[in-house]
Amino acid sequence: MTTPLSLTPSRRSDGATLLTVVGEIDMSNTDALASALDTADGPVVVDLSAVEYLDSAGLSVLFSHSDRIEVIASSLLAPVLSVSGLADLVTVHGIDSP
Repeated sequence: MTTPLSLTPSRRSDGATLLTVVGEIDMSNTDALASALDTADGPVVVDLSAVEYLDSAGLSVLFSHSDRIEVIASSLLAPVLSVSGLADLVTVHGIDSP
């Protein structure tokens, strides 16, 4: 059974591609996330602020696209992105810098 996940591509006012992700990202729906990132034009801002759960399969997708993404994260996901090392590879908005 696939975990519900909403992926909404759009453009920010500055012209950047925005992918808004809502729900839970797990191994049942990472193919949809990867496909959305693969088909997006240019660099992509990935808004994860409404993501309630992110497992290692989801992190793997983000890592594989780290050369062309920025991430917006909630305080719930901030520790996951930091500990995993993804925050060292991509710009992450919403994580307080020391």
